[in-house]
Amino acid sequence: MKRTTLSLIACATALAAVTGFAAVSAPDDSGPDTAAPAARLPVERTSLLCPAPSTSDLAETAYTSFTPVTKGADEKGGAALVAAESGDATEAGGKGDGKGDKDEKAEKPVVQPKAPGTPVAGKTTGADTPALIGTAEGGSAPGWTVQQTTEVAAGTGRGLQGVNCTAPDTEFWFPGASTATGRTDYVHLTNPDDSAAVVDIELYGKDGALKSTVGEGVTVPPHATESLLLSTLSDVKQTDLTVHVGVRSGRLGAAVQALDDKTGGDWLTAAADPASDLVVPGIPKDATAVRLVLFTPGGTDADLKVRLASPTGLITPAGHETVHVKAGMTTGVDLGEVTRGEAGSLVLTPTDRSVPVVAAVRVVRGKGDEQESAFIPASDPVGARATAADNRAKSTTLALSAPDGAAKVKVTASAGTEGGTTATKTYTLKAGTTQNVDAPVPAGLKGSYALTVETVSGGPVYASRTLTGSDDDVASFTVQTLPDDRGTVSVPNADEDLSVLQK
Repeated sequence: MKRTTLSLIACATALAAVTGFAAVSAPDDSGPDTAAPAARLPVERTSLLCPAPSTSDLAETAYTSFTPVTKGADEKGGAALVAAESGDATEAGGKGDGKGDKDEKAEKPVVQPKAPGTPVAGKTTGADTPALIGTAEGGSAPGWTVQQTTEVAAGTGRGLQGVNCTAPDTEFWFPGASTATGRTDYVHLTNPDDSAAVVDIELYGKDGALKSTVGEGVTVPPHATESLLLSTLSDVKQTDLTVHVGVRSGRLGAAVQALDDKTGGDWLTAAADPASDLVVPGIPKDATAVRLVLFTPGGTDADLKVRLASPTGLITPAGHETVHVKAGMTTGVDLGEVTRGEAGSLVLTPTDRSVPVVAAVRVVRGKGDEQESAFIPASDPVGARATAADNRAKSTTLALSAPDGAAKVKVTASAGTEGGTTATKTYTLKAGTTQNVDAPVPAGLKGSYALTVETVSGGPVYASRTLTGSDDDVASFTVQTLPDDRGTVSVPNADEDLSVLQK
């Protein structure tokens, strides 16, 4: 018997002894399968990371925390957000001060999450607001969502910048970044754990990987945050960049802050994992410019069919029927006013063989000096449930797309942060369409509220929320996608086999 086989048997036996209920045996094919399906149970712990919102003294940042009510969740538990420490990223053009001390604002959290079903908001101003590390346990964990929304009145990046605080992970793809003249892009890294994390940052332009050693082996201290200026990682000017963040050890939260001298700025969150079929949901109907950025991380070129899921069905944009993406190179395509005044989502599918790709779009609204920009990455579907916090009366647009098949969706508006009662609506989506729906608003609304989207039946549904700013002179806006909140996990059923403890 080979050594590999012996090792596998030893490993399986050890696992069985530790768990006390696993049985190491082949399934019996003599009769029908009587095993019960895996149960889905609420998660018991959730971590969220919010990047430092701005370096502008004119920044006004709002945080909104919300946990939807989850059947079967523990009645106990709670959630808290605390300030991350500033790391030292000066050698890589970062914004850290190198002191490793917590900001004074860390003493009192800017927002204190409440019980499930009740949103809560907090505000802060200025340039010294720190990154936040959040943890929720028990009943507060399933589906916990925190939205960070910043308004900047003037200067580079002026306008509305929004980001849905994200869970830590070990790999991130950001197509749509840039080192072009007029752009100032930072990659923010936040470490929630007790040990240091080591990360590699790679940049890919139109001709492939950009040479740089500065982004190799970046260390993020425990409970700390780093922000690295992309132009210090490489001196090559590139209109379209794909940023790859790969964690060697530990785990991180990552986001790219993209600031433009002329068209404001916003957060670019990680795109959905590389896949051959992608959906970029909810491009604003009044978009004046849409630029699609794609990258394939493998060694094979990709050819994709480009279609727009409109209110009436799937259509092909004239002049942009397909796009060719060279292996290891970033490709940018100007789609212009592709939505033409209607709701729309980009649907990307292979023309021939399947090649994994990542994608995002940069969207511009307004004209002349009143322009503002935002980013929409390719997204995972809503799945069982997804939530967008910090919705405001007359400033929120919810886009729902069913590119593959008809679907039914339930949308619930929570109570407001300062008052109001919940409201629910159900929508039926035709196959291949995108709808900007008249989302429910809490009766007697005071403050902001959360929208929870649940797939009732049918094919996969993709969603995004567009939030517009209060500045009437600028078309300020931000867009957040609504992927599954992973509020439940699959737990396989198993029978005890105590005999393994006697061997």
